[in-house]
Amino acid sequence: MQPMASFFKVNLLLKVLVSVFVASSAETCSNSTFSLNRVYNSCSDLPYFGAHLHWNYIPSLRKVSIAYRARQISTGWIAWAINPTGTGMVGSQALVAFRNDNGSMTVYPTSITSYNPSMLPGELSFQVSNISAEYKHNEMTIYAIVGPLENGTIVNHVWQAGNSVSSNIPQIHSMSSSHLQSMGKIDFQKA
Repeated sequence: MQPMASFFKVNLLLKVLVSVFVASSAETCSNSTFSLNRVYNSCSDLPYFGAHLHWNYIPSLRKVSIAYRARQISTGWIAWAINPTGTGMVGSQALVAFRNDNGSMTVYPTSITSYNPSMLPGELSFQVSNISAEYKHNEMTIYAIVGPLENGTIVNHVWQAGNSVSSNIPQIHSMSSSHLQSMGKIDFQKA
């Protein structure tokens, strides 16, 4: 009886693992839907924070309409940035969003000038318009139109998340490897 019971336990464990894998693999950017019937032609699953970047590149204007979405707790914050001068956090031009105590979202641009940035609203080195954010189903999403892109469609980007906001200022994020490696290169012309 013991070998048969072990077989059923292993079989059950395998079924659970397969169902978890199928459920987690279903959470890709290509399955995303957005409020106000927004549609994006391109997307990328980012490797950390359950994050996805969606975009539509408008060649005639050299602008890109983006939706950056990441899993987050209601008391946390998210940010997505372009770094026009380098590959890391310092020098990044960020869009940051968090949920207020009343449930509304705050979203604004900020420049990351050091490893201890103010995280206060500020001007960016490029134009940003139509900026908004939402919090639904334990995910935060930032919407914006960025550009014109002066240095072409291939950009260094950085994405980040933190667990707390104090006095309407996002607090420092963890220094875990996922936080330190959440950067890459993206080509907005590539579909």
